[in-house]
Amino acid sequence: MRRSWIAWVPPRHLSLVWIVGLFVAINGSVRLGLTAFANEPSNLWPWRLVGILSVGLVYDLAAVAYVLVPFALLALLCGNGAQGRWAHAALFCALVLAALFAAFFTAVAEALFWNEFGTRFNFIAVDYLIYTREVIGNIRQSYPVGMLIAAVVVGAGVVFLAMRRRLWRAACADGGSFGHRAIATAAVLLLPFISFFVVSDAPRTLLKSGSARELGANGYYEFGRAFLANDLDFRTFYHTMSEREALGELQAEFMREGTDIAAKRLAHPLERVITAAGPAKPLNVVLVSIESLGCDYVEFFGGRKGLTPNLDRLAREGLAFTQLYATGLRTVRGLEALSLSIPPTPGHAVLMRKDNTRFQTLGSVFKEQGYNPLYIYGGYSLFDNMRQFFGGNGYTVIDRAAIARENVSHETIWGVADEDLFRQAIREIDARTAAGRKVFAHVMTTTNHRPFTYPAGRIDIPSGSGRDGAVKYTDWAIGEMMREAATRPWFKETLFVFVADHTSNGRGRTDLPPENYRIPLIFYAPGIVAPRIVDWVASQIDVGPTLLAQLQVSYTSRFFGHDILTDGQAHQRAFMANYLTVGYMEGGLVVELAPKHRVRVMDARTGRPVSKDDPKAARLIAEAIAHYQIATIILRGPLPD
Repeated sequence: MRRSWIAWVPPRHLSLVWIVGLFVAINGSVRLGLTAFANEPSNLWPWRLVGILSVGLVYDLAAVAYVLVPFALLALLCGNGAQGRWAHAALFCALVLAALFAAFFTAVAEALFWNEFGTRFNFIAVDYLIYTREVIGNIRQSYPVGMLIAAVVVGAGVVFLAMRRRLWRAACADGGSFGHRAIATAAVLLLPFISFFVVSDAPRTLLKSGSARELGANGYYEFGRAFLANDLDFRTFYHTMSEREALGELQAEFMREGTDIAAKRLAHPLERVITAAGPAKPLNVVLVSIESLGCDYVEFFGGRKGLTPNLDRLAREGLAFTQLYATGLRTVRGLEALSLSIPPTPGHAVLMRKDNTRFQTLGSVFKEQGYNPLYIYGGYSLFDNMRQFFGGNGYTVIDRAAIARENVSHETIWGVADEDLFRQAIREIDARTAAGRKVFAHVMTTTNHRPFTYPAGRIDIPSGSGRDGAVKYTDWAIGEMMREAATRPWFKETLFVFVADHTSNGRGRTDLPPENYRIPLIFYAPGIVAPRIVDWVASQIDVGPTLLAQLQVSYTSRFFGHDILTDGQAHQRAFMANYLTVGYMEGGLVVELAPKHRVRVMDARTGRPVSKDDPKAARLIAEAIAHYQIATIILRGPLPD
C-alpha cells in the first residue's frame, strides 16, 4: 500500500497546522466583526456573507503562508534529541505567544483603520509608518491606548493559556531526520512564492460591492500589496490606448473649449493659451481647504442641519457650486487637485513623490502675476511632504513653527485649532498687503480630524465628542475669521474660496460611489461675485482654473481643469480615485479603471454595471483612459514622438 504524503512530513512540522488554524480563526473573527460594524446590511445576507467569508479564507491562507516561515525554520534548526525537542517546544510556544500578541494588536489596528477610512490596510497605512509622530500622537489622543493594549495582552494570554498543553505536545513531536525536516521546511518556504504569484485581485472581483471586496480582503496581505504597489505606472497596469490617440483625445477636447493648443510637441502636451474675457481683476485670494468636509455635513448643500451656519450664509451670499467632486479620500489628493489641477493618477499623490517640484501650480501662476503665494498650515509641514512640494513650487510655506506659543489656544497632534490658524493667516496677509503686495493664501485646516478636540466654550457641542462638533467648530472659526477680515482694508479687494480637501466617508456600494466624493465649493466676495447657485457636475481640479477665470487672468495653462462657469457647463465630468481604482464620471456613468487592465462602467445613481459596448460607455472609457494616460506621461515621461 502506498504511503500517504502526510506520512513523509515530520510530526513536528504538523504543529504548523495550529498556526494556520489560529491565524484563520482570528482573521475570520475580525472579518465578521468588520462586517457587522460596516453598516452595510446587505453584506449580512447569507449568500453575500458566504461569499465574503469564502474569499476572505483564500486571502487568509495567502497571508498565513508568510507567517509560517519562522516556525518552519525553527522546526528545521532544532535537533531531534530530547534537548532539541524541549528547545523546539519552548521556542515554539514563545513564538506562538508573540504571534498571538501581534495578531490581536493587528486586529485592533485594523478596526481603528476601518473606523477612520472604511477600508483594509492600504498604502495610507504604509505612508503612516513614515509619519509616526502624527499617527501615534493621533491614536493616543483619539483612543484609550492603555486599555486597548491591555485588552490585546489579555486576549493573547487567554488564548495561549487555553491551548498551551496542546501546543507543547504538538511541538514536542518527533522532528525526523535533518533531511526530512529540510524537505518539509523547503515545501513551507515555497508557499509564500506560490501565494505571491498565484493569488491576486481575482478572488475579490467575485464580490459585487466595494465594501464586500474590502471585507473579503486580509489586512496583512493588503498591507504587503500596498507596500509593493503604492506607486503604480498607469501604462503598465491599466488599460491604455496609443499615446498619440490619448494626446489627440485631450487636445481635441481643449480646442473644442476654445483654447489654443500652442504646439503638439512641447515639454507639456496640454500647454495652451487662456485669454481672459476682459481686464484683470487683481484681487487678493484666500483659498481655505477644509479638512474632511463632505456635503453631507453642510446644510446648504443638502447635509446635516445646524452644523454650518456660517458656511450656509456664505453660500447664500456667494457663488455656490453644488455638484463638485473631490478627486480622492486624503488631504494630499485634495492639495494635489487644487494646486496642480491634475487627475489622481494611481499610487502616491504628487506631493508624496520624489520628483514633485517641476510642475505648474496655481501658486506659480499667481506668482507670475505678481502675487505673493502662501501655503499656511496649522501643523508641521514636513507631514505629507508639504514643505518640499509647496516650497519647491513657488509658495512661501508657513506652518506650526511660525505660530508663537501665546497665539495658540488649543492644539492636537495634527496642528493648532482652526481659529489660531486663521488668526495667523490674517497676520500674514496684513503684513504683506501693508507692504503693497497682492496675496494668494492657501490655508489648510486640521481641526475636523480625530480626536475632534477644540477650545472649550466656542460652540454648544463638547470638545472631543465627535465629528459633528469638529465641523461646527470649524464653521464657527470660519465665521470669526470673516468677521475679523471684514475689519481689514484689504477685505473689499479679496476673493475668498472655501472648499473641502475630501469627504469623511470612504466606504460605499461601489469602489467609487460618487456621493462619497461630493464636496462644497463657495466663492465669496461681496460686491464683486454675485450670488448664484451652479448645479452642474465639476471636479476639484477645476477650482484653480475657475478661480483664475474669476480674476480674468490671461496665462499659459498646463492644467487639466477648466473654468466651471464656461467650459464646464458644456462638459460636465469629474475625476475620482480610491487607492488603486481611478475613475471618470460623466452623464450619469462612472468609468472605473483598475490594475490588471480591468475596466468597469457603473450607473452613478444605482451602482449597477453598464455594458462597456454601449456607445456612450465606450466613448467615456476612451475619455477616461486618455486623461489618466496623459497625466501619467506628464508625471513620468517620456512624451510620444
